[in-house]
Amino acid sequence: MPSLPGLKFFRTLVERRTLLFQLVRRDFEQRFVGSAAGWLWGLIHPLVLLLSWTFVFQWCLKVTLPRGEITQNYTMWLFTGYLPWLLFQETVTRSSTSLLDHANLITKTVFPAELAPVSIFLSSLVSHLMTLTMVVVAVFVWLNHFSVMIFLLPLYMLFTGLFAVGIGWIVASLQVYLRDTSQAMMVVLTLWFWVTPIFISEEQYPPQVRWVLMLNPLAYLVRAYRERLLSYRLPSIEELTILTVSSVAAFIIGGLVFRHLKRGFADVL
Repeated sequence: MPSLPGLKFFRTLVERRTLLFQLVRRDFEQRFVGSAAGWLWGLIHPLVLLLSWTFVFQWCLKVTLPRGEITQNYTMWLFTGYLPWLLFQETVTRSSTSLLDHANLITKTVFPAELAPVSIFLSSLVSHLMTLTMVVVAVFVWLNHFSVMIFLLPLYMLFTGLFAVGIGWIVASLQVYLRDTSQAMMVVLTLWFWVTPIFISEEQYPPQVRWVLMLNPLAYLVRAYRERLLSYRLPSIEELTILTVSSVAAFIIGGLVFRHLKRGFADVL
């Protein structure tokens, strides 16, 4: 009986953990190669973004949130919701060309190509953790708030990783055969961004299109990050169930698609 792609993947992950570590380290270092500040840019960029949003949305536009939101500080509300989206977007976008970037290894060596999107997620996760640390400090300093619920965030990072890697496997394998895939994915991500309640509160979406939010796993991740960082609310069973099912389903489907298309990688690349 053939094994599920997820189980086979985890066996490969254990067997090739040294290779995966090298891929993650290489990817992270290459992003800052030749830079005097090095990995500090991973903190500088989100810090400048946070300060910029504070100036624009709170000082200039004086944006307010609907009554009943977990905070009235729009900048922190926006930034905490942006965190999971940024991790997802970066993983999927960079995964789309990851197989082409490793074409020499795939065609000339016995290289487990499925590790390429995984290494990108783990590398992005390092930057994500640095940014998350900065946000936790900012929430504590500006809002005088700290919740032990933040210790549940690794679970949501796992959900994000499974979902993003599953989508990443699909777009990466399609990109090998159809080089327009990465461009098409950018269009999809742009639309996906605006049907995810990052800049706009869920209550501000017209009632007739709110069903889109219910079908959007990223909407649940955005809400979860905000609630864990800005409130003391416990996650609901419905939220955990939806995220578990959607992330595992994306991971398995992505693995099946990747395994099917992988057979021709060496010939096409």
